[in-house]
Amino acid sequence: MKKTTTLLLLLGTILQAQILISPIDAMKESFGAEATIAKKNILLSNAKAKEVQKSAKLKLDTKIYRVFSAKKEEILLGYGILVSQKVRSKNAVVLYIIENEKLKNIEVIAFNEPLEYVPSKTWNEQFNNTPTSKYLELNRDIPTITGATLSARGITDGSRVAFALYNTLLKDK
Repeated sequence: MKKTTTLLLLLGTILQAQILISPIDAMKESFGAEATIAKKNILLSNAKAKEVQKSAKLKLDTKIYRVFSAKKEEILLGYGILVSQKVRSKNAVVLYIIENEKLKNIEVIAFNEPLEYVPSKTWNEQFNNTPTSKYLELNRDIPTITGATLSARGITDGSRVAFALYNTLLKDK
């Protein structure tokens, strides 16, 4: 009985996490199946964290970020930056894919709130081709989503964090 209860609790925890696509698959979709994808964890120093916060105009929840790079024949194609933002009471993880100093696209990787709050592909596409130098704000640059305003805010705020990380750590490297 005890093993069954433990198994049900474990299964319930796994099923609760709404993994929608892996970051590697999202990068391959954006840069092609032949692209080589590498991942790296970045730990921000206190000084870099302050610089990123100032640039993003947001308080960072963490100093640890995962960055993916896509290469083909040793030529850098672009980056993917994973940002986790709280939506209501649980986190959403979004991959911001950057190519040539522009946001190529975004992909919601994991979403732990009810799936009806996940923004549509059409809504996500309005971020495409945004320069990393642009400071995006909800209601000014990005319209809200009826019934999912907190999701929209989290993704928009996350874009500023991704842009700040890119501009501070990755651009011109």
